[in-house]
Amino acid sequence: MDITERFLNYVKFDTQSSEESNTVPSTAKQLIFAKYLKEELENEGFSDVEMDDNGYIYATLKSNMKKEVPTIGFISHYDTSPDCSGENVKPRIIRNYDGKDIELSPGIISSTSKFPELLKHVGEDLIVTDGTTLLGADDKSGIAEIVQAMCYLRDHKEIKHGDIRIGFNPDEEIGMGAHHFDVEKFGCEWAYTMDGGDLGELEFENFNAASAKIYIKGVSVHPGYAKGKMINANRLAAEFAAMLPADETPEETEGYEGFYHLIGIDSNIENAKLSYIIRDHDRDIFEDRKAFIKKAVEKMNEKYGEGTVTAEVKDQYYNMKEMIDPNMHVIDIVLQAMQQSNVPPKVSPIRGGTDGAQLSFKGLPCPNIFAGGINFHGPYEFISIQVMEKAMQVIVKICEITAAYND
Repeated sequence: MDITERFLNYVKFDTQSSEESNTVPSTAKQLIFAKYLKEELENEGFSDVEMDDNGYIYATLKSNMKKEVPTIGFISHYDTSPDCSGENVKPRIIRNYDGKDIELSPGIISSTSKFPELLKHVGEDLIVTDGTTLLGADDKSGIAEIVQAMCYLRDHKEIKHGDIRIGFNPDEEIGMGAHHFDVEKFGCEWAYTMDGGDLGELEFENFNAASAKIYIKGVSVHPGYAKGKMINANRLAAEFAAMLPADETPEETEGYEGFYHLIGIDSNIENAKLSYIIRDHDRDIFEDRKAFIKKAVEKMNEKYGEGTVTAEVKDQYYNMKEMIDPNMHVIDIVLQAMQQSNVPPKVSPIRGGTDGAQLSFKGLPCPNIFAGGINFHGPYEFISIQVMEKAMQVIVKICEITAAYND
């Protein structure tokens, strides 16, 4: 099976996670794919294949060396974003892309003016959606690349490597992917998540992240007799949203700039809930952002009465840089692997998160490497087959270089 076929098999499964769930995984449909993936790893002949009750999958490609070398790991998540449907994905391969706009479906156009990233892949073979769902390259491309690399190493015994561990998990898209990842069982000195974007991306700085849920209690009264009595939760929700800086949103920021992102509103006269994510690379500014949310709640309550507005703010993950800096050899190895694979490295901060951030704070240094997907979380998502192949080659090279690292 080649990497393209493997990836296309994976995206057939709807694995959308849910922020509204308290189960692990957050949706039962993730387990359907997890069981399929476990069986595939067993059929490929890997060792120590297991899936725990939470849907976390672990497996090993055994060392083919006599001497001891570091055990390293590769990790990807199999859930897809709650932001866009992942049901009944209809991928299409565009061979030898010509640099023109792509009609995904009648009237749905992926244009080079809106998505100039397309132009970097002229002449390559692109996998696109039909414009009604996401593709699922985030992060089923990473899974396909890892499995394909392990199969390649299995079949090319002339390439020396130590024990290689692989791990696949649910619920990364809702910030919960690493919460139940068993680092001790994984047993690696360091690992890499294959969850980045375009060719050459290497990331070991990411946002500090928190979620914030704002709850508003209104009072419903007949509008004809509402003066001095009604508290319209709909209007208060709009007022609260307007209190946050309009220029500190995802659509107004870039690079190291943080933001407040309103991801959902559920409201009526009596009750409203606003769901936010809070992001910043700088830990101090991150703390200030959370404090700003709480201060806005206080101001609302001063105006409308104590208890009218409440906030639930929870940290999700932190910037992995402080855990990677003392272990820069894990970055040096990737840079060597990219050089030997003719991949120009692009080191940049992640404007998002990755399971590697949480895993790094659990004692497993875990930077993030490109998996090839572009325009994640929406119907304009696409991936280049050639970039997937390059990612697979980089994984193979990392394993080879690690085996010789202390020579």
